[in-house]
Amino acid sequence: MMALYHFQVAQLSRGKGQSAVASAAYRSGEKLYDEYYNETHDYTRKGGVLYSEILLPDHVPKRLANREVLWNELESVEKHPKAQLAYSFDIALQNELSYEENLDLARTFVAENFVARGMIADLSLHDPHKGKDAIPNPHFHVMCPIRPIDPDGNWGAKQHRQYVLDENGERIKKSNGTFQFNSVPSTDWGQPETLMEWRKNWADLVNRKFEEKGIPDRIDHRSYIDQGIDLIPSIHEGPAVRAMEARGIRTDKGDFNRLIKKTNALITQLVDHIRELAEWISALCEVIREEKENERLAQLERKTIYELTEHYFWKRMANAYSRKGFDAGRKKWNDAADFLRTHKIQNLDDLASTVSDLYSEASRVCADVKSLEKEMAEIRKDLDLLNKYITNRPAYDSLCAIKNKNKSDRFKEEHNGELTLYYMARRTLKEKYPDRLPDPNTLRARLKELEDKHKPLFAEYKRLKETANLAYTIKKAIEADYKRVLGEPEQHREREDAR
Repeated sequence: MMALYHFQVAQLSRGKGQSAVASAAYRSGEKLYDEYYNETHDYTRKGGVLYSEILLPDHVPKRLANREVLWNELESVEKHPKAQLAYSFDIALQNELSYEENLDLARTFVAENFVARGMIADLSLHDPHKGKDAIPNPHFHVMCPIRPIDPDGNWGAKQHRQYVLDENGERIKKSNGTFQFNSVPSTDWGQPETLMEWRKNWADLVNRKFEEKGIPDRIDHRSYIDQGIDLIPSIHEGPAVRAMEARGIRTDKGDFNRLIKKTNALITQLVDHIRELAEWISALCEVIREEKENERLAQLERKTIYELTEHYFWKRMANAYSRKGFDAGRKKWNDAADFLRTHKIQNLDDLASTVSDLYSEASRVCADVKSLEKEMAEIRKDLDLLNKYITNRPAYDSLCAIKNKNKSDRFKEEHNGELTLYYMARRTLKEKYPDRLPDPNTLRARLKELEDKHKPLFAEYKRLKETANLAYTIKKAIEADYKRVLGEPEQHREREDAR
């Protein structure tokens, strides 16, 4: 007996003559009254229904755990005569597992994939009886309303309008005066990517259970084409042929399908053997590659930091496009060699530690430089405001001395620029210095003091930054060789400065 994968989803729709209440009654084997069509659907004598349950997200009202209430409410909310009502899932369970194990898998899958996504799920587990010689066909059905429930517990919208906007962010009107829009689903439940995720999650859940129980079979959510398996499709037998087969009467269609099943089983076994062989060859190649890499790595580690750095820089000089580029590379190599000797760097750990220390020191000095520059910028700004304030103060004083309104208005118009600058400078300075305006000479003295501190500190920062960048270049040069041995991609551009 082979493990079976079957995962089918469809939409229940009034346009197809379907009723959500009738479908729920059939799947659960219950008797439900349909308020929309004013009729009762009684499937209590239907066999093969082993279990049914409605699972609700936390925000959904508890009254909807009643099957008749749930589907009648949905039918009432859906007004359109061809409304799409619900998603209907038909998923195969596994003959290799017990009823309890299959039920647990079904409930777990529904809870993790549907309910966790905010979906109401009406679950029913079936195991129809098809005669003593028929292959068991346990499966479960799930019905989920397409219309979501909002966080407040009310039925929400299945889609919303997304208006088309022009380059200015304005809605675009159509010729009839209405605005252009696209209808966008409120959920991702109907997206192909979501369905593929669900199909994969079901296969993964079953396969984990198989592995846990030591069952060698596995199911695959992918199509045969995606799996690279070209199996032969069986033919449709129809109810008459199935009835004859169930009574032990062999038919041509039944014999043909049995032959196809045997052939497909052989094809599947052959594909499995080929996959095992390919995996074994791949593992063998990996072992050989690792042995070669370990040997090359051992040779690499026997070289000194000085030798590795020299190799890197001379390789770059050999690839230089001009004499100028070659000379620049030689200078960098000389600087790098001096750096290694000065800091007594013997191995990669020493180098990494030195790089870290240099960048930390450069960052600390950089913070001090930025702090000085910030204060200097504020002082320069204040001095500029004071200059505007003092320069344009005479215009303001003259305006205050004019008592005649006509003359005052004319003066304002003639000296608008001066007065505007004066008012702006006065307002800004008063906000920063509410008690009294600062003395320009005091500000200039403080600026000179900060500039005297800034010049040597900035020079120190620049030196540290250049040294740190040189150390980083050496580190990257050595790592490039290690990465090449390990098969990792090299960086095509070297870091030019500290960020």
